[in-house]
Amino acid sequence: MFYSNQAAFRMLDFFRNHQRLMMALLILIIVPGLGMVGVQGLTNYFDESAYVASVNGHKITRAEFDSAFRQQVDRARSMLGPQFDPRMFDMPETRAVMVDNLVQQRALSDETQRLHLTASDDAVRRALLNDPVISSLRKPDGSMDLDRYKQLLAIQGMTPEQYDERMRYSLASEQIPNSIQQTAFTSKTLATNLTELAEQKRAVQGLSLRTADYASKIQLTDAQLNAYYDPHKKEFATPETASIQYLVLSPQTIAASSKPSDDDLKKFYNDNIQRYRTEGEVRASHIIINAPKDMSAADKAKAKQKAEQILADVKAHPDQFAQIAQKNSDDPGSASKGGDLGYFARGQIAGGNAFDDAAFSLKKGEVSNIVESDFGYHIIQATDVKPAETKPFDQVRDQVAKEYAAQSGTKGFADDLQGFTDTVYEKSKSLQPAADKYKLTVQAATVGPQPDSKLPQDNPLNNAKFLAAVFVPDSVKEHNNTQAIDVGNNTLIAARVVDYKPATVPAFDAVKEAVRTKVVAEQAAAMSKKDGEAKLAELQKSKSTDGFTSPITVSRNDAQGLPPTALGAIFKADAAKLPAYVGIDLGADGYAIYRVNSVEKAVPVAADRLTGAPQQITQVYAQADIEAYVNSLKARSKVKLSSSASSSRISKTTGIM
Repeated sequence: MFYSNQAAFRMLDFFRNHQRLMMALLILIIVPGLGMVGVQGLTNYFDESAYVASVNGHKITRAEFDSAFRQQVDRARSMLGPQFDPRMFDMPETRAVMVDNLVQQRALSDETQRLHLTASDDAVRRALLNDPVISSLRKPDGSMDLDRYKQLLAIQGMTPEQYDERMRYSLASEQIPNSIQQTAFTSKTLATNLTELAEQKRAVQGLSLRTADYASKIQLTDAQLNAYYDPHKKEFATPETASIQYLVLSPQTIAASSKPSDDDLKKFYNDNIQRYRTEGEVRASHIIINAPKDMSAADKAKAKQKAEQILADVKAHPDQFAQIAQKNSDDPGSASKGGDLGYFARGQIAGGNAFDDAAFSLKKGEVSNIVESDFGYHIIQATDVKPAETKPFDQVRDQVAKEYAAQSGTKGFADDLQGFTDTVYEKSKSLQPAADKYKLTVQAATVGPQPDSKLPQDNPLNNAKFLAAVFVPDSVKEHNNTQAIDVGNNTLIAARVVDYKPATVPAFDAVKEAVRTKVVAEQAAAMSKKDGEAKLAELQKSKSTDGFTSPITVSRNDAQGLPPTALGAIFKADAAKLPAYVGIDLGADGYAIYRVNSVEKAVPVAADRLTGAPQQITQVYAQADIEAYVNSLKARSKVKLSSSASSSRISKTTGIM
């Protein structure tokens, strides 16, 4: 068990020490629900030779890589919100993990087919109905709006039958990882040990060798700077730019170009009158004498007789309904409140139509006769009545206009999608024909091959696929329109390059100070590391405290501002050989040495802290098991990585780098 604890703990330490990488890994890693959506689509529109890998002869195109990468970036942005940092994707490791992830998905797909796994029609139906987007298409009567459903899929280039098969394929692919996860298990003892280790505290002191302290000591000649500049010229280059005209087709732009008349809005209002109608509600109290369906006839007769006696009492003293309900009602939930059921609309109370009909027929203060339901005999008193109300057109005109625009824009987008795409392609030397036909405004901008941090992340001009299309030779040299690019969120964008400025490498004199800053930073970091390693070796012999800060107490859950790499090293120090000294290379920030003085005695973990620990640790182990299984599939597959799988070209097309 000790070995298992230490192994798990080392794994957790690795997570902590490599947070940037692990953040990306946790987003990209294979999880239950693993589907092939990012690996299946759009391949017919791209050059199949531009692939990043092949698995058993199936090529994974660069376009598929870009699509999957963008999905992961969008998912990370959605999950992390303001804490989202695009730099965590700005790493070669992330690109390699993404390619490997797609390879694993393809290998799992092949295994799913080999095992003849599939999903039943009922499972597909349930999955579709559980999709919040699809469930939002339900009409008030509960039926599905098939026209809107087809429009929604048409925007994505699919038919209902194709989407059903995609869902079936996704569900089938989930079966293997789901079965592995469901069999994972973590003992309470292991969970307790790991939780106690996570909360262990250590007293430490720090000593820093900052790069800033070395920078002033570095004197560089122009010759030295020039020697550095020559092999690093591209790092100081001015990126290429393109001045473009562009069109955006979306439900919003279509809606903005149309001005409905009052007759249009009134027709929409009348066709959707239920949207502007508030259903009637009643607030009622009740007394129930239980008489379920399976009760004998004799007992039912007794129950009804009791209800009639109570009704007579209520009729004689209607102002004492609450007291009578508290004393006699068989509904413990409402009896304690004098029978009060609160406000409700039809169908919200489990008494059936008979209960609703009686309650909604009463005026405020009135008491019903005996009402029989499947549960027994009710006596109902209406304490307040809110009649149904339909808001007049003039009162909701602005709301009607917004909803009309949204619906007409969505329909118009579905109708114009193919035509816009064809017009942009066929009239390739100008965007004006498409602008005139679809009443759009030609806009202008200057863009580079990478997204502009000054623009919102979801701005169409920041879409990586769009930017890649702008800078291909056909756009830059021939000044042809780009194809209509689907940038997500029901939005197409097409552009035409008006002017192009290639990347330029500046003369040395123009960037000499920038070169100096970079060389000084690199040399200062190297000097601080060299001195730090020498100082560490000296301290490990002398056990001195000279130069260290005052002690602080840290734990894995409370780093006290220490960087993750430092915290990991501190907790790897052998607790049996204290004081211990550890050194950390902080890169541009210098070098740090920490003196671990003592380990605080572990405090027993509170029971409530352990409630979810086994499940959380089980998820970690289950994830490792799933990854190991899929890696074994990959090992048995014929995998070929393209030279582009690790190239900067991939990162450029994703718009992350």
